[in-house]
Amino acid sequence: MANENLAGRSIAGYRLLERVGEGGTAEVYRAEHEARGACAFKVLRERLRGDPTVVKRFLREAGYGSRVVHPGVVRTYDFGESDGLYYLALEWAQGEPLADFLHRDGPLAPADAVPLVRQLADALAVAHSAGIIHRDLKPENIMYDPETRTVKLLDFGIARDADQPLEERLTRTGFFVGTLQYVAPEALSGELVDGRADIYSLAKITYYMLTGKNPHDGRSPRELFQQLLSGKATSLSDARKDLTFAPPLEAAVMKGLARNPSERQPTVTAFAEELEAALAASQDAKSRGWLGALKNIVGKRTSE
Repeated sequence: MANENLAGRSIAGYRLLERVGEGGTAEVYRAEHEARGACAFKVLRERLRGDPTVVKRFLREAGYGSRVVHPGVVRTYDFGESDGLYYLALEWAQGEPLADFLHRDGPLAPADAVPLVRQLADALAVAHSAGIIHRDLKPENIMYDPETRTVKLLDFGIARDADQPLEERLTRTGFFVGTLQYVAPEALSGELVDGRADIYSLAKITYYMLTGKNPHDGRSPRELFQQLLSGKATSLSDARKDLTFAPPLEAAVMKGLARNPSERQPTVTAFAEELEAALAASQDAKSRGWLGALKNIVGKRTSE
């Protein structure tokens, strides 16, 4: 069936209410569970259910997601196979994809963006401590709730287990997984990556939140590929003529975008901490500037 729609069915205790999205490998439904309430229910596409490799990857996403328990990660409730259907039941996250919000209301001021980066870094730190490297960080894979100003990370579909045996982790030369605009340069050749690849992707998300632009502006996949491998990223302050950023903030973001992984911050937590320190210094400098101006005004009035 070309456009299979499972809305109205009950699968493994989940009542599928409506189809709300679809991707290359799965369809997503809004569902209800007697004990868990509203859920997101992913079902592997019908044409892929006979492919053992695809099934393995789909269930691997569920397994990885269930190992990362944090308020900033969409919770995995259940996964498995029922009546020939491979499914994944997830927490129903309030809000919308961060990509949609930024496209409509971005860019964000540093004071608004940095707290979101801290939330994402905290969630990634838990994933990294569990041996999970996300590898596909991008605004489309982040849910944002404008009312609470909170973000939740989702989609561990191409995540990698850092403890997986070497022979199971190797990829073909020249093959990479991820989204080209956000993938770390070292992943482009198919080499094994560590948590610093997620730092790079998080830095690109930060850059996009602050500017609405990407530090590499290749007009075609091939041009972008070459820029990522050998080109220098556009500095934060040069992204837009109408925006300027404090040097410490720019330095922290551009450090996270270093082409060489060893030149980036050592951890996602360190990346967030550098941004927070830069923001605090900038706000303090502004406060001192206003205070100095106020003292000058008061002094002039007193002398008069």
